[in-house]
Amino acid sequence: MPAGGPARERRVIKAGHSSVAVTLPKPWAKALHLRPGDSVVFDQSDDGSLFLRPSEGHSGERGLPPFQVEAAHFESPGELEFLVSGAYRAGHDSIEILSDVPLTPEAVEEVQATARRLLGVSVVAQEPNRLLVQSCLDPSKYALAHMIQRMRMILAALADELARALDPPHSVRPLRLSNLSEELEKTHAFLVRQLQLASRDWSLARHIGSPDPRELLSWRVVVQSLDEAGRLLLERRRPRHLPPSVASVLSESFAAYKVALETVVDALVHPSLTRACEARERVKELFGKLDGVRDSRHRGQRRPALPPAASCLRQSALKLRGLVDVAMDRAVTSGAGEGHATPSP
Repeated sequence: MPAGGPARERRVIKAGHSSVAVTLPKPWAKALHLRPGDSVVFDQSDDGSLFLRPSEGHSGERGLPPFQVEAAHFESPGELEFLVSGAYRAGHDSIEILSDVPLTPEAVEEVQATARRLLGVSVVAQEPNRLLVQSCLDPSKYALAHMIQRMRMILAALADELARALDPPHSVRPLRLSNLSEELEKTHAFLVRQLQLASRDWSLARHIGSPDPRELLSWRVVVQSLDEAGRLLLERRRPRHLPPSVASVLSESFAAYKVALETVVDALVHPSLTRACEARERVKELFGKLDGVRDSRHRGQRRPALPPAASCLRQSALKLRGLVDVAMDRAVTSGAGEGHATPSP
């Protein structure tokens, strides 16, 4: 049964002289091809909950089959990239591109370029009518918390790069931004893949740091929000000349963004009431800095517009504001923190 579904009671029955047993739901056993005599293993969480899965090597337990694509049906540019990336995020280890006629050089290059933009993926077989793309990474080796921190580091590097360009002797370095964009794309796709795999294997979910499978949904929100926050920073257009006073406040805003980003991610990875409140305060300070950018640009004007760099930064900061709520939800549901809030009578 899926995690978070309606609870169903089953009576504990006697099994032998000193053992007790509970029967398994028939739809669950049927879906996993379990038969009498098959083995199951269980993981026990701190609250006493048990998570069952078939044992390793169970004949009915199969990974996802190779994802096959008939290239002739997807000839528009970008469609093969879209399909290969989607199959990777969904958790397929093998992706086959098949064709009744020799694949065009453009199709081959599109698939190869897509593989280069995915973490741990390469084209392992190339024939005139067939390409085989393979993922070779062991998902159990990559903890969610570490990969989330990697996303934070990429966003912080983006903020540093954009703040650097505010200093007149410097300018935006397109290659540096392109490399950061590619790293963000790789990490985001890999994390989505991890969450998809963990949703089907509760043991993997525990192994990578999500002991309750129901937490996977909130992690999906976190991953998507951080990716969108980074994309918004990358939308910053070529900087215009800014007065020194505006550039100075905007530079401070980028520094405040990095502080807010770090505290928000820390509150998500290590949930506690104290950290969630700290993240909220840092995000409030960030928006105060951004308001200062507007005020320093056109003093006395009723509704001065933000410069493009500050506008992109503000849109990205809105994603952090949304994640503060997720951090608080995680803190409350986990009961973590230096203390617990006491409701008023």
